[in-house]
Amino acid sequence: MKHVLMLVAAVITLTASAQKDPKAKAILDKVSANFKSLKTVQGNYSLDVTNRAGKNAGKKSGKIFLKGQKYLITETSLQIMSDGKKIWRYDSDANEVTVSSAADAGDGITPQKLFTNFYDKDFIYKLNGNVKQGTKTVAEIEMTPTDKRKNFFKVYLYVDEAQKMIVSSKIYENSGNIYTYSMSGLKTNAPLDDNMFVFNKAKYPGVEEIEQ
Repeated sequence: MKHVLMLVAAVITLTASAQKDPKAKAILDKVSANFKSLKTVQGNYSLDVTNRAGKNAGKKSGKIFLKGQKYLITETSLQIMSDGKKIWRYDSDANEVTVSSAADAGDGITPQKLFTNFYDKDFIYKLNGNVKQGTKTVAEIEMTPTDKRKNFFKVYLYVDEAQKMIVSSKIYENSGNIYTYSMSGLKTNAPLDDNMFVFNKAKYPGVEEIEQ
């Protein structure tokens, strides 16, 4: 999940006004409760990367599938999947899969964390108000990590309050890159087989397996 959800480094001085905003918390709590009530979530996502100079540094798109602690992310030549215990990153161009423990991603942002109440522990947040995205009006929530050693310093979440879902996010990384993620075509509670969240080596003859 590192590639999809890696969150222009600066030491931010937190003042008394930069506490956890109860209005932002109320919105995030509803998103979290809604997500926890769903058996599965799937949809399309797009990623736009802007570099320190403000120029486009790449675009990607794919699909995401969530089921409890399990997830699958697919792009053109990349699949990232987890059964909640292991994470597999399969690169079809190299016919190579990297295997790591899901427990090692504890400090990272996983798909589940984006939709659940990770914000209470890891961030100070505030509601900036409503903004327009296309034809929709969404709530903008500004989030600052409490741990200044993180490789990002700011996250903006955009929430459709009627659907109680995060529809996009913007992540400011230490490198100077800005990652903008957008979600569309969300479907909930559709049946998803557990096997789709586990890498099946037999389906990829000659695949090189790398343990991390």
